[in-house]
Parts: sequence; structure tokens; C-alpha cells
Amino acid sequence: MKRTARQLGFYTALLAVWIIVARMRIWPPYVLPNPQGVWDALVTGFSDHSFWIAIQVSMRRIAIGYGISIVAGIGLGLALASSKFLEETFGGLLVSLQSLPSICWLPLAVLWFGLTEKAILFVVIMGSVLSLTIAMETGRQQMPKIFGMAGRNLGAHGWRLFLYVLLPASLPYLVSGLKQGWAFAWRSLISGEMIFVSLGLGQLLMMGRDLNDMSQVIAVMGLIVVIGYLVDGLLFRTLERRLQEKWGLAPAM
Repeated sequence: MKRTARQLGFYTALLAVWIIVARMRIWPPYVLPNPQGVWDALVTGFSDHSFWIAIQVSMRRIAIGYGISIVAGIGLGLALASSKFLEETFGGLLVSLQSLPSICWLPLAVLWFGLTEKAILFVVIMGSVLSLTIAMETGRQQMPKIFGMAGRNLGAHGWRLFLYVLLPASLPYLVSGLKQGWAFAWRSLISGEMIFVSLGLGQLLMMGRDLNDMSQVIAVMGLIVVIGYLVDGLLFRTLERRLQEKWGLAPAM
């Protein structure tokens, strides 16, 4: 209850400061709109369905790109953790590439795929697959070897060993990697959608900029933040809690 009250008080104060600064006209309204203008932009966007269409398109893209990143990241992570040669060669390259901002992949995506859907998906995948790979590799390496030995002694081999022994033991690192990969994929998606007409949230940001409509820009930014927060809170935190309870990894009370 106290936490909710503090959060409510903080956001109320933040809104009050915004209203006061907007009324002081330090900047013109087209640079810093008031909250009412942003609210009107939200109402208009949902009323004419442009925001609904953009959200639908963006969520479809993130589902495809992030899904591919999960499969590729887990596979690459297991391969790196299982091969000393790959770890010493390909592993160092992945660590170096992870420091590369996802927006740096945009020129390559456009050159290789043109102004197409594949270019956006490529940016999303490259923005998230590296963190997922490193998280899976770390989880596999940090896992005590006795887990694998015990599983083999009990008759688990191949996919059964991975599914019932190695994967549960790697869950703390994997879930952390999934959350980080989602954040990178979401940011990469918005960056990719801003490069051409793509019907997504990124395009709405660029439209607001081109039309000098800061109310729309802030409204779309708010939508991006809210969607990211909801996915993290409703999906990943719930997944993390349920997996911890299922595999006995929940902290002791």
C-alpha cells in the first residue's frame, strides 16, 4: 500500500510539474505540449485506429523476430558452452558485437534486404540474439558439472538430459537473458521501423516529427514505454516466478 501511494504521489507530482512548465510557455506548445494535448493525440490515434494498427503491426514483428532470436540464441549458447574451440573463437566475436548499438545494423539491413520487412526483422534479431546467446552460454558454463553427471547416471541422455537437467539448472541466467533480449529487441524494432513507411509505432514517431506534432510524438513514446512495461511485468516476471516455483528455485521465505 505504501509503495502504491509513493508511486502515485511521484507521478502526480511529475504531471503537476509538466503542467506548470507548459503553462509558463518557456518553449512554444509545438515543442513542449501540455498533457491535455498529448491526451487528445492519444484519443484521436485510437479513434481513427492508426494506433491500433501500429501496435498490431509492431507486435507481430517483435513476435517473429524475438522468437527467432530465442531459438538461435539458445542453440548458439549451448554450442559455445559445449565447444572450447567455439568459445575461444566465435565467443570473443559475440562479446565484441554485443557492444555494438543495434542501430548500427540498419545500414547493412537496408543494403542487404532493401526497404522491406526482412530488413526490420534482421535488425530485431541482431539486436537481441547476442544477449540471449551469451546468457545461455553463461548459464551452461556456471552450472555445476555434477548436475550433468547425475542426470547421465540416472539414464538421461540427449534431449532428455537437456530438457530435464541442463535447462532447469540454467533457468536463472536464461530468464535474465530473455528479459534483456526482449528490451534490446523492442528498441531495435522501433529503430528499424523509423527507416521507412512500415505502419508500425516507429513510423508514427517519424510522422509526428515530420508534421511537427510533438503531441503525437510524446503520445507514441508513451505507448512504447507502456507496452514494454506491460510485457516485462505480465509476461517475464510471471514466467520467472512460475519457473522458479516449478523447478524449486524460488527464494526461501
